[in-house]
Amino acid sequence: MGLNNQWMQRDLAVLWHPCTQMKDHEQLPLIPIKRGEGVWLEDFEGKRYLDAVSSWWVNVFGHANPRINQRIKDQVDQLEHVILAGFSHQPVIELSERLVKMTPEGLTRCFYADNGSSCIEVALKMSFHYWLNRGQSNKKRFVTLTNSYHGETMAAMSVGDVPLFTETYKALLLDTIKVPSPDCYLRPEGMSWEQHSRTMFAAMEQTLAENHETVAAVIVEPLIQGAGGMRMYHPVYLKLLREACDRYGVHLIHDEIAVGFGRTGTMFACEQAGIRPDFLCLSKALTGGYLPLAACVTTDEVYSAFYDDYPTLRAFLHSHSYTGNPLACAAALATLDIFEEDNVIENNKALAQRMASSTAHLVDHPHVSEVRQTGMVLAIEMVQDKASKTAYPWQERRGLKVFQHALERGALLRPLGSVVYFLPPYVITPEQIDFLAIVASEGIDIATSNKVSVAVPKDFHPGFRDPG
Repeated sequence: MGLNNQWMQRDLAVLWHPCTQMKDHEQLPLIPIKRGEGVWLEDFEGKRYLDAVSSWWVNVFGHANPRINQRIKDQVDQLEHVILAGFSHQPVIELSERLVKMTPEGLTRCFYADNGSSCIEVALKMSFHYWLNRGQSNKKRFVTLTNSYHGETMAAMSVGDVPLFTETYKALLLDTIKVPSPDCYLRPEGMSWEQHSRTMFAAMEQTLAENHETVAAVIVEPLIQGAGGMRMYHPVYLKLLREACDRYGVHLIHDEIAVGFGRTGTMFACEQAGIRPDFLCLSKALTGGYLPLAACVTTDEVYSAFYDDYPTLRAFLHSHSYTGNPLACAAALATLDIFEEDNVIENNKALAQRMASSTAHLVDHPHVSEVRQTGMVLAIEMVQDKASKTAYPWQERRGLKVFQHALERGALLRPLGSVVYFLPPYVITPEQIDFLAIVASEGIDIATSNKVSVAVPKDFHPGFRDPG
């Protein structure tokens, strides 16, 4: 029995893995990773895998980055953790100062959580509580986009709309208002991204006109709906939404947990629309992929609604044990140093262009309906019929075939259903991007070589599929 198999057997005896049907591992080997370096992950038998999905979209500057490593090592000798209620520490203060400085003007207060879903919960609670403190207790509903994903805690699921994650728990979820997504994959033939996004905004305008008196906030994933299949839309939608939220007296929450920190081509996606949300939710790449940390950055206007004498009971009584953990904050500070010192956003433009050119041939593939890209995210949508964009039945798990082929070739590509995507660390080289394109092309050829064997109706958003 090899070392990988030994570790796999020990794992399967005691672990329950996330986003996984554990019975799959009766046929699909689990891969235990011993070490990482740069874009590479290495198993216990020495085989390497290029991490094309940044280990669930978190790792931006590579595994075992020496600059982040050293910052954490230095911090652990000083202070590993302290309660953040009534106490503070240097890393969290410095991180907050830097986030306030680098986010859009007017975002002045940082509230910390442990992960993305928890950060969304903070923003939703804070928005509702703001209106309550302002005497508008009727404003307690939230508006979200179809095909959206904001996490897997209860309120976060409530504002999501990917049935794979929400259908089972719908009896437990909040009553939210769903508005059709501006997803440009669905645009009519010949219509531009901008025109389609403008057209789709009419539904949001009508929803706010009719419901603003009871709506606390609108929440969106700006520019890219990640878990919904890397579906993308034009920044004009965000600009129109900001104007409408101001007009109707509704908060705007930007979930930039997956798309913040350079992923869309700018440091934050909201910059491309020239706007400032009322709540900016950040996590994942915040610590360079090292440690759990999230920040909900908001305005003095929101903060002031909670600032009062204790007997008024207006304080925001929300907490996590590891809120603002010093080690995580140290990792975040090192990550921001790299952004600042290495001209990352500008350098990514060349990498993004290489991603586009290396996959350009797939536009003509008979079973690829679209190759779309926003910044350092590129998605390739496999379909059974190119002309009609008829999706493959989710039961056939075509993306799994791409995943398995990529592992054999030494790459970690984890498709979202039939959507193959690249979301690599920013330290990837042009040659490594070319390698990923070759592997993805091979995998797509294999995955689409067989005819459809399951009869299901056409559906752009399959209710159930392989999670990413």
